[in-house]
Amino acid sequence: MFEEIPVEIGLVHEGERIRKSNMHCELGGPGIKEKFELVRVCQAETIVHGKISIIGPDLPDIPASSSQPFAILVEIAGEGLDSDIEGVLERRIHEYCNYIQGFMHLNQRYDIWCRLSTQAWNKGFRTLRYIGEVLIALLCSELPLIKSAQVTFFTDPVEIHKRYDDALAIYESRDARARGLHDEDVDVFYGCALCQSFAPTHVCVITPERYANCGAISWFDGRAAARIDPKGPIFAIEKGVCIDPVLGEYSGVNESARDRSMGEVTRVCLYSAYTWPHTSCGCFEGIAFFIPEVEGYGIVHRGFQEVTVNGLPFSTMADSTAGGRQVAGFHGISIEYLRSGKFLAAEGGYARVVWMPESLKEKIYSFIPAELCDVIPTEASVTSINELREFLKKNNHPVIQYWNSSEINNNESEERAGSGNNPVFTFKELPFTGNGIKITLKNAKIYAEKVIIEPVRQKRSDKGDNHE
Repeated sequence: MFEEIPVEIGLVHEGERIRKSNMHCELGGPGIKEKFELVRVCQAETIVHGKISIIGPDLPDIPASSSQPFAILVEIAGEGLDSDIEGVLERRIHEYCNYIQGFMHLNQRYDIWCRLSTQAWNKGFRTLRYIGEVLIALLCSELPLIKSAQVTFFTDPVEIHKRYDDALAIYESRDARARGLHDEDVDVFYGCALCQSFAPTHVCVITPERYANCGAISWFDGRAAARIDPKGPIFAIEKGVCIDPVLGEYSGVNESARDRSMGEVTRVCLYSAYTWPHTSCGCFEGIAFFIPEVEGYGIVHRGFQEVTVNGLPFSTMADSTAGGRQVAGFHGISIEYLRSGKFLAAEGGYARVVWMPESLKEKIYSFIPAELCDVIPTEASVTSINELREFLKKNNHPVIQYWNSSEINNNESEERAGSGNNPVFTFKELPFTGNGIKITLKNAKIYAEKVIIEPVRQKRSDKGDNHE
């Protein structure tokens, strides 16, 4: 099917990571403000099947090692298709792009981040048209309802800017549709396995009040996807018995998680970031992170490039959160989940949120309880744990009710943290294993001038076996 493409195309290449030292160029990513991917259902007469357009420079005209503005528009037509399926197919862009050897696609919607490897470039991967050919061929072959498709790539920042606000408005209209429907109103949730190539034990559960972590798939999207492709990566999950309505634990979700994670995940609580929390893949839009010094949660989104109030940037916390793990106190979330009535419900919801970036607060301001809007600080108000604690006390934040002076000694914190220039690592639970022993640090605070993380490589055995 892809004889003319100079690299391999197949499932085996899903999960391939391309590091900066090995990339030819980057498309989108955290350094580019405006980028997006969009699928639109159109009338058949408006589409030229197989047409691939590039508006802006193609790969040979993009400087090596640079980051380029990027957007993808896929237009499809077919009898029986409607706009309900658009969001689901946008996640298929993520899946199919990762079939391409030497090409990496991360995230979704307005957060897309792609890289082309040096090896793929050297093999002759010199045009975005190859990506378009893969998308058209796989969409039409795996989803027979699609009868025609065309793809447009945008690399001209001016052209992307013209369409950016329209793309955001389309995303918002989809998200708004699911608001008002409650988890208690339905008998079926949905699961998504699209990120298991990167996080094999990740079990994404999509409910009316809990979007997929990537922020791209609502409960309605899940229903549409499961109907048109029953054997696809998005599937129905029978709720079963509600074990705990506060935590959001359901017997059907637990059973599905156990099966889909090969027994690694046995319990999932949908509304908690601490007790058997929902697993985190790597495409999450944000992170809820516990701050033991104040018994509250900070929230940070992927677009925030600065250091958060606990001394860590998003990227560092993402490494501690991702991979399909359940990490108590480090919880991958979607932005839409922040608008949900079930957001961290088991921990107290926004009454436990003590910090978030100003840009994120502006985006979700109308969904924060009015009495809490002014008592949740941003980077404009506080930049350290000590400042955070004083702000919360001064503004009588409700999280104060959880404080225990015998457990949280502010004077000790100030003395050890000094001016706040050193990173402060906080963990609700941090396990270490070795020599048959597991040690778990709970509510730990670690102060360090520098942390060095290096891989441990075992030596070859006397018999010549390679254990690296």
